[in-house]
Amino acid sequence: MANNPSFIEVQKSLAGMDYPASKDDLIQHAQEHGAEEGILQALQAMPDREYDGPSGVSKEITKNS
Repeated sequence: MANNPSFIEVQKSLAGMDYPASKDDLIQHAQEHGAEEGILQALQAMPDREYDGPSGVSKEITKNS
């Protein structure tokens, strides 16, 4: 299994994201901005809830690593 993407990689994919944002909003934004498959998989593995900002997203991704 591949390592989870880094905080910086995730934040690059979510640049310009408006928060709070749902998990689906985050995935759609990342797809539209050319996120790599590993980043999309990490976002899809997160709990389905609203995220208040980039730090909340990164906490979930690193928690699942």
